[in-house]
Amino acid sequence: MTHSLEDLKSGKLRGTKRLKLACGLKEFPKEILTLAETLEILDLSDNNLSELPDSLAQLKNLKVIFFAKNRFTTFPKVLKECHSLSMIGFKSNQLAVIPEDAFPPLLRWLILTDNKIKKLPKSIGACHLLQKCALAGNLLEELPDEMQNCRNLELLRISANQLKRIPDWLFALPKLSWLAFGGNPAVENLQLSAEIDSFHWDEFSLEELLGEGASGHISKAKWQGKEEAVALKVFKGDVTSDGLPEVEMDLSIAAGFHENLIQVLGKIEAHPEEKPGLIMNLISPNYSNLGNPPSLETCTRDTFTEEHVFTEDELLKLAKSIASVCAQLHSKGIKHGDLYAHNILVNEEAHFILGDFGAASFYDLNSAVADKIERIEVRAFACLLEDISGLVPSREIDPARKFKWQELIADCSLEEVSERPNFAAISEKLKAF
Repeated sequence: MTHSLEDLKSGKLRGTKRLKLACGLKEFPKEILTLAETLEILDLSDNNLSELPDSLAQLKNLKVIFFAKNRFTTFPKVLKECHSLSMIGFKSNQLAVIPEDAFPPLLRWLILTDNKIKKLPKSIGACHLLQKCALAGNLLEELPDEMQNCRNLELLRISANQLKRIPDWLFALPKLSWLAFGGNPAVENLQLSAEIDSFHWDEFSLEELLGEGASGHISKAKWQGKEEAVALKVFKGDVTSDGLPEVEMDLSIAAGFHENLIQVLGKIEAHPEEKPGLIMNLISPNYSNLGNPPSLETCTRDTFTEEHVFTEDELLKLAKSIASVCAQLHSKGIKHGDLYAHNILVNEEAHFILGDFGAASFYDLNSAVADKIERIEVRAFACLLEDISGLVPSREIDPARKFKWQELIADCSLEEVSERPNFAAISEKLKAF
């Protein structure tokens, strides 16, 4: 819900915990400070702000703050004085400078996507609680070595930057599970097999919009001369929180055929707005998302409703299906990067489809860290199993199998990345369940 500046000034919003203002603000409204005793979430996205007053520190209960699509060029150092602040978002500003010692002590979630940042402060290494860090679409040339002290980091997006090398210490972080690094000079020279036939836009007639994601629109379409409808994904062309749409497109093709992936049938050419696109199999409407995206509270973990209840057989089928898909992807040097329940579709027959390659990255299978890159994704797999197994009524789990599940999840979550099994080994283990 978006509030009005008039209601804020009149005192109607006194006592509120959440405030959202999007009204062309050029200055921080001092009336916000009247909410200091209660305000926890402040969203000033879609304004024209470029600086914050020192008085912001009076918002002693502030936990979450968003400034997407404003005009900040320097990260406001006053945010460090907001001692309860755990989530900060500056997506799509003009940030170029982040001063040293600008981050608050309880920071867990940092969003700096789509800015002009060339360098991160060394003090980011002091953010020991940091779990989620989105840096895609900047001008970063390196990551500070101090960042290896962020040992609680679980999700990191560094796609679409100017990184000439991905530091080895990154692949040793004990909790890192969801990592995207495509679209950097460090990986742009790798050979990617993403050849597929192209088909003219005029061969298709759109029927209805099926959905819109961060990277593009998906529509149901009729393909000239064919009986069955298909899905067309037309990419927006903008950098997303995960990375570059063209990287997503290439990796979707390179993934190849697997019964638990959406099959790509071809590329679109001659789009009227010259936008790239893919032709894909149309997924039946009886599929639904396995889970929902993380919330402000869960940070890195998916959320589920009361309707999300599973049997142990469905859990086993999920584990085998996703392990098989990931084994194929990593055999081709593809890291999915976003292995989550909310990116998996399931139908009533418990057939699972892994989608959304927006955070996928290509890596060199001959590199010294190739095995660790795969095993980072193995921890994401462990989180997925942990989440879904928690939705299986305990009375339905075979006691003998329960220990096997616990052991598998523990092995896939080992702090020493290189000691975790790879997906091929996981698939073998699951045969004994």
